[in-house]
Amino acid sequence: MQSQCTWTCCQMLGCLSFKPSTLFAFSKHLRSTSSDRLWTRGCSLRVANYPSFMATLSTVSTEKDAVSSQNDSAQKPQPPLQVAKRLEKFKTTIFTQMSSLAIKHGAINLGQGFPNFDGPEFVKEAAIQAIKDGKNQYARGYGVPELNSTIASRFKKDTGLVVDPEKEITVTSGCTEAIAATILGLINPGDEVILFAPFYDSYEATLSMAGAKIRCITLRPPDFAVPINELKSAITENTRAILLNTPHNPTGKMFTREELNTIASLCIENDVLVFADEVYDKLAFEMEHISMASLPGMYERTVTMNSLGKTFSLTGWKIGWAIAPPHLTWGLRQAHAFLTFATSTPMQWAAATALNAPDSYYIELKRDYMAKKEILVEGLKAVGFKVFPSSGTYFVVVDHTPFGLDNDIAFCEYLIKEVGVVAIPTSVFYLNPEEGKNLIRFTFCKDEETLRTAVERMKEKLRRG
Repeated sequence: MQSQCTWTCCQMLGCLSFKPSTLFAFSKHLRSTSSDRLWTRGCSLRVANYPSFMATLSTVSTEKDAVSSQNDSAQKPQPPLQVAKRLEKFKTTIFTQMSSLAIKHGAINLGQGFPNFDGPEFVKEAAIQAIKDGKNQYARGYGVPELNSTIASRFKKDTGLVVDPEKEITVTSGCTEAIAATILGLINPGDEVILFAPFYDSYEATLSMAGAKIRCITLRPPDFAVPINELKSAITENTRAILLNTPHNPTGKMFTREELNTIASLCIENDVLVFADEVYDKLAFEMEHISMASLPGMYERTVTMNSLGKTFSLTGWKIGWAIAPPHLTWGLRQAHAFLTFATSTPMQWAAATALNAPDSYYIELKRDYMAKKEILVEGLKAVGFKVFPSSGTYFVVVDHTPFGLDNDIAFCEYLIKEVGVVAIPTSVFYLNPEEGKNLIRFTFCKDEETLRTAVERMKEKLRRG
């Protein structure tokens, strides 16, 4: 009975191996048994017998037929999956899963946020030159001096803040590592950290690794405004930090000056830190990007995190950085030293060249993305989606319910297999998947021909429920 129920669930979800909380929320075929009871705790839904459940689920492969996988497993029993308790609710990231499915089904990938076009030639040439010049050994742990200085200059131009490149800037392996180093270096087990849902999935995973207690504030459509009264109620004497992302992934929301001022006042009043993820700061289309650190009284309690990949279409380089006053930089550098120690040396030299680009580069970048955004947004509206405003990033969130499927996972599976287009189900960005079951996320960081082809596929094959 147990294997039959689990296999039925896998058949319904195809090869989508989502984390157990999401599987439970949307797999109506799965029923409790004495050995695989499903239980809830707070807002997260988990599978109690995790290793055996996931071992069964893992027999469905994206690379070969499920039946042959089962036969292989029967011939050679596999040991149960092993993972530390702090990570047992997490699995392969949704971005990896969906990109694999895109390849398998020949679908156009409007899911994962990486461009299908290359970065600027002058930046690539700088990396090649750095390699030829022998800049190939370990860099200084917290960054090549030239890059640190360039980041400081760029930050001053953007925010008006003068920072010490030697004591207040740490170069990391992408913004994801900046997030990890900040959380692991400054958060103690039991500290409370406030997130705004939906959120980038690494936030929850890294906070879990740090032993933090997550308190979640949900941003709701259509404008995803901050519910200020909820935020005030969520702050307690144990609140250590608020993790803020603006422009916001996945919604495209940009926090308004009024919202940021209110958050800043609450942080100052309650002695709370802010970890500000600002990787999309140069992709602000309809509003001015405001850096939290630039608000009065906030630099001393803010870690600003950013990266090169989104702005220069070089996501594979993984060059990021964290900017913070010395008393906060100390902790994040301690964590960084034992996470990666140092980031790719030649790419750091090339990153310094990139950040010295003239303002015309950023103007052209924004103009190009606005044209791509218009193609996708107008196309999605014509297809029949309810499209929510996106003021920044290269993402658009839509309501899929006009097409009659029960939830975002079922819709995304249908979209891949029957239509040939990939989107991301947003329920994976919530502590409570139910809150995101009506929404999916598309990206427009693709060339215009790809966007038009995806829209045409949806116009031709999608039918309202």
